[in-house]
Amino acid sequence: MHDLTLIIPTKKEVESLPFFLKEIKNYKCKKFIVLEKEDLETKKAIKDFKNIKIIEQINNGYGSALIEGINSVKTKYCCIINADGAMDPKYLYQMIKLCKNKDFIFASRYQKPGGGSDDDTLTTSIGNFFFTFAGNSLFNLKISDILYTYILGKTSSFKNLKLKNFDFRICVEIPIKAKIQNMKYLCLPSYERSRIGGIKKVNALKDGFLILTEIIKYFLRIKK
Repeated sequence: MHDLTLIIPTKKEVESLPFFLKEIKNYKCKKFIVLEKEDLETKKAIKDFKNIKIIEQINNGYGSALIEGINSVKTKYCCIINADGAMDPKYLYQMIKLCKNKDFIFASRYQKPGGGSDDDTLTTSIGNFFFTFAGNSLFNLKISDILYTYILGKTSSFKNLKLKNFDFRICVEIPIKAKIQNMKYLCLPSYERSRIGGIKKVNALKDGFLILTEIIKYFLRIKK
């Protein structure tokens, strides 16, 4: 665990982040909170927590938070784990163990047995099924939950992806680029809990369209 940094993308998580930080207080790893400079309420809510690093985003957006977090990591491994408490940190021990011979471990709500979700909706589950099917059909990803960014990997592998998307398109950019670069990865069943507080930041129609265009872009690129 000492070789691990948690990248915790955060946006207006006043209710959830303090509870989540208490939950992972005894995890012997580095914790980077990545948020927008203007998110003063969240900063205030966690001001008494020790042994965390706050990174103020240069650019706004979920993807930007991940990119700027990854670029700041110096440990051998890093893991994306959201601030809303839905991603259960108990899987970290198994993920880092499995990652010794892999580039990435993708936690999956749809991998059986053991996967599931208390936070998924009908809309998000249908969307995820569609995009996962597209990713597997077009790129032979062999992945079961393409939109879930509970991902642990070698920091060098994350950086070699040279991620570009500042928004939710990064969800599919990561596995597609990993496949294109012939990186090694596997899926681990993971049960998603109900979020502690706040609301989903994803706009199903807008972000779904952007994600679709990203998949098509990479498919056309590899066909040239």
